[in-house]
Amino acid sequence: MLAEFLGAAMLLIAIIGSGIMASRLSPDDVGLQLLENAAATAAALVAIILAVGPVSGAHLNPVVTLADMVFGGLSRRDAGAYVVAQLLGGAFGAVVANLMFDLPAIELSVRSRSSGALWLAESVATFGLLLVVFGVVRSGRSSVAPFAVGSYIGAAYFFTASTSFANPAVTLSRTLSDTFAGISPSSVPGFVVAQLIGAGLAVLVVLILYPSIGEVASAVVVPSAATSEKE
Repeated sequence: MLAEFLGAAMLLIAIIGSGIMASRLSPDDVGLQLLENAAATAAALVAIILAVGPVSGAHLNPVVTLADMVFGGLSRRDAGAYVVAQLLGGAFGAVVANLMFDLPAIELSVRSRSSGALWLAESVATFGLLLVVFGVVRSGRSSVAPFAVGSYIGAAYFFTASTSFANPAVTLSRTLSDTFAGISPSSVPGFVVAQLIGAGLAVLVVLILYPSIGEVASAVVVPSAATSEKE
């Protein structure tokens, strides 16, 4: 739980902090702001997964945790603990990011992100993320998963209309910062529902693509110490 808390916190610090810095460094160029935000987030994500993955698997994302539970990698109890840690860590990271840039600790975003196109984009983004995560792991290439996930998220910032939140914990946490990366609380339900739909479709597709996998490792992204000992 501590690894998931810290990982989610650092992820939100990277997302919100780089968004604030980008808006200050490039105030008149939204495209450059997005590039700076995406590059910082993707790089930080790789580093975070490498750092905490051996402990918890570095899910950092409730839909990844729920999918792993469906595949048999986590018990319901452990999955619930992971999700709580991710939500708390994300909120803490948002507060820290705000304070680093001398902003109010909590400032609810007024940035509306609500439309059918954005919801479709979130479904696509989440579907792709889970396909990458579980496709890499279930094909026996867990060692490259941090780089695959970071690359996918960095790219999805640009090929999805929603800039690829693809994570309910990230979505909720970003409501706490009225900055470049923020999202209005009223826009959250649509995003989360879309993410769950994308995740559900990804689970079905992964089962079709990799039907012969027996036991799924409990560490989704990077094998944990406990998994390594078991193997």
